[in-house]
Amino acid sequence: MFSAHLLLMFIVALIIVSALPGADMALVMQTSMSRGTRSGFAAACGLGLARATHVTLSACGLAALLRNAPWLYEVVRYVGAAYLTWIAVQIFRAPAFVMPEQAGGIVVARSRRADFAKGLLTNLLNPKALLFCSVLLPQFIRPEAGSVWLQVSVLGGVLVAVCAFFDVIYVLGAARIAVWLRRHPLAQTVQKWAFSSALIGFALRLSLD
Repeated sequence: MFSAHLLLMFIVALIIVSALPGADMALVMQTSMSRGTRSGFAAACGLGLARATHVTLSACGLAALLRNAPWLYEVVRYVGAAYLTWIAVQIFRAPAFVMPEQAGGIVVARSRRADFAKGLLTNLLNPKALLFCSVLLPQFIRPEAGSVWLQVSVLGGVLVAVCAFFDVIYVLGAARIAVWLRRHPLAQTVQKWAFSSALIGFALRLSLD
């Protein structure tokens, strides 16, 4: 169905995009550093579901609707920017390290669900993520190679898998950084300011672009 060369080009494009700093990366790393690896993986799972949703919506034509209905794009864009700002404020106000593993089972479950929801909404409320799928995927679709839906499904699965791989790297890397941060209170404060500022910067970019 796909040539090895075409699939390799698609994976390389995804690697380049996944390695660039963005709101998803900032959220996963901050969650892992402040709340532990399990919370980081919960946020990553939310991001993965959002990406799969974007692939599905893109295949169904919603991305084209956003392009042709500027008001709808603006609504999603500003809601997403407001949500990123809210997360940034919550990060700044929260204690440097909150380890849910030390709490009761109900508290842990609620914390995991909250982390998952943050990951889901952070990506889902970013219309650029949906438009990215609608722009990237068609470049690698070949109608003459067989079922278009099957090709979209395969490429969408590869997209989710590659991005998830990078999320795992960010979670594990952030967890190792957190070990060092726990011994340096000043660095903890700098870390909170840095991630809060990064998310606010991404929110401003989303609302102004």
